[in-house]
Amino acid sequence: MKMDLKYILNTMLICCWIWPRLAHSDRGDCLKANAKSCAECIQAGKNCGWCTLAEFLRKGELTVTRCDDIESLRMRGCPIEDIENPKGSLRVESDRYLTDLASGMKTNVEDLTQIQPQKLSLKLRSGESQSFSLHFQKAKEYPMDLYYLADLSLSVQDGLENMKKLGIELNEEMRKMTSDFRIGFGVLQKNPCTAGETCRSQFSFRNVLPLNSDGATFSTLLHNQAIAASLNSSEDGADAIMQTAVCGDTIGWRNAIRLLVYYSNTGLHFSRDGKLSSMRPNDGKCHIDSQGVYTMNHHQNHPSISHLARKLEKNQIQLLFAVKEELKDIYQLFHDSIPKSEVGILTSNSSNVIKLTLNAFQASEVILANSKLPAGVSIHYTAHCKNNTIHTGEDGRKCSGIQVGDEVHFAISIKAEKCPNKGQKTTINIEPRGLNEKVKIDLEFICECECQKNATTNSSDCHQGMLECGACRCKEGRIGPYCECSTDEVISEDTEASCRKDNASPICSNNGDCICGECVCKKRENPSEMFSGQYCQCDNFSCDRFNGLICGGNGICHCGQCLCLPTFTGDACHCSMDIEGCESTNGQICNGRGTCECGRCRCTDSRFSGPTCEQCPTCLGVCAVHKNCVLCKAFNKGPKKDTCDQCEFEVTLVEHLDQLAQQHCRFKDMDNSWFCFSYSINDQEVPEVHVVKTRGWC
Repeated sequence: MKMDLKYILNTMLICCWIWPRLAHSDRGDCLKANAKSCAECIQAGKNCGWCTLAEFLRKGELTVTRCDDIESLRMRGCPIEDIENPKGSLRVESDRYLTDLASGMKTNVEDLTQIQPQKLSLKLRSGESQSFSLHFQKAKEYPMDLYYLADLSLSVQDGLENMKKLGIELNEEMRKMTSDFRIGFGVLQKNPCTAGETCRSQFSFRNVLPLNSDGATFSTLLHNQAIAASLNSSEDGADAIMQTAVCGDTIGWRNAIRLLVYYSNTGLHFSRDGKLSSMRPNDGKCHIDSQGVYTMNHHQNHPSISHLARKLEKNQIQLLFAVKEELKDIYQLFHDSIPKSEVGILTSNSSNVIKLTLNAFQASEVILANSKLPAGVSIHYTAHCKNNTIHTGEDGRKCSGIQVGDEVHFAISIKAEKCPNKGQKTTINIEPRGLNEKVKIDLEFICECECQKNATTNSSDCHQGMLECGACRCKEGRIGPYCECSTDEVISEDTEASCRKDNASPICSNNGDCICGECVCKKRENPSEMFSGQYCQCDNFSCDRFNGLICGGNGICHCGQCLCLPTFTGDACHCSMDIEGCESTNGQICNGRGTCECGRCRCTDSRFSGPTCEQCPTCLGVCAVHKNCVLCKAFNKGPKKDTCDQCEFEVTLVEHLDQLAQQHCRFKDMDNSWFCFSYSINDQEVPEVHVVKTRGWC
């Protein structure tokens, strides 16, 4: 029995020392999960594993104890091959290289690649991130579509001429930037009400010229436009912008940079989100007839600004407002609500609007956006921009000051918590705003363990349950490690009796639950603290402490008592049995003037003090009293040479000063040579004197 106890104690002590080096910070997450299956366990944290070893559970342990961090399971005797610990993965499905800028030959948008990679497949384990790099490079000769939308209501002749001039300059300047350029044209025109119809407005959008590469036709149609004068301004531009965004087939948008320049002398009307109106809400769909005219102007309300912003973003269209100076503040409010929109002030030479349009094409800023993420999935961006500039957080999505040929990259990390979408596969996209290129990412979630595939429904090991991953998954109404107990039996007096130490004792010492006649001890919030014993009567955290540590950190707590390491003793294992700290330089323990207790000297002679009882402030006469005896005993000299046998001690000659006590005596003999000695009393009350002769000061 003693041998068994000693073996258990030594094993526990070894674990006590090794454990802090092996435990992971998230062990508490694994234990707190109370996972009753392997699937629940692996979703508790990335380092949580499930032991499938059939004989892993000790008597009284519940199935939930199979779930712990990997190192803890190994320390508890579960071989690594019996631990379920699936890991996520990342596979690149499409990885075309960025367009070779040196060739300058590729002009079709299908041949241009500005982001790399293009498709990924990720398997995500709960709490475990998968990371990759997304590279971006602005390609030469990238195709561009520009649609010019003009509101001519209340225009004077100068305004009309400025509108035509701006359109022509845009056509000319953008053709200098890329050979693959198309331009289209639309206006807000008069659209009187028919008899008996309630009119919301007298203006309606008309698509004059779909996007095409015929610049001459564009200029001709532009020159033919006339003032659409009216007593009321239209302010119907929001309807026109919405139709331009959603009627992709009619307008002719391609997979290219898409710019919409809106020219106006007046403001915009939007419906207010959530506000009731007598008119039908704007449905955000295309309603253009064969003549290119918007047909729902008198039937549905204006779009809200948020609705319009979403449609523009979805269709990758960048909106540029070209307005007069006096409308700047109004349109600045619209700009703040519509991502990537810009406001250009109309001047005599239109330079401001031209510059904004050129900047939009040159894409001096790249901003990454992702589609809606499943609940529980998060994404983190880190931008590595020009000049070794790094941005994180929300700024990690973008890089500025990018010119054609510049390459930047983004470090992207995706993580899932628990099991989103009930484990169903899903797809998300990451794309630069304003471009029709994207990274397609297929997400698959690791929600189950491999061992679940081999579950046995009619196992002899489980009375009324299924053997899954080494543990019994009980049918409803059954509990216990082997489903051997009915829930109706759990609270019966017969089963509770075996969970008491005696009739006067509480069930499981109030530290556990009686399950099928056996105590299952409660878990503590701190996973390193635990109850144990047949009746959960013991614990490992209520022992004496020293320096704030249980058992002084030099032992383990068992049933309220410290079991100390072999070199420590005391109620709190606070007393070291190592005597090295008590040894003086002459090899004596405490210089023979005290005892070594807890690794420190306790001087028995009150005159002496110091770490090894070497100091004696009141013993100033010791050196003088013993000087002559030392001379005669060591060198056969001095006044006591003839009566040396009367001296009460013998001396030991040593070669070096460090063999003496720190406090020692110094004298010169008759030959003017220095000699030094130390005097102490050993445990047998016998004086010990060590002497050294030196030519110099000692």
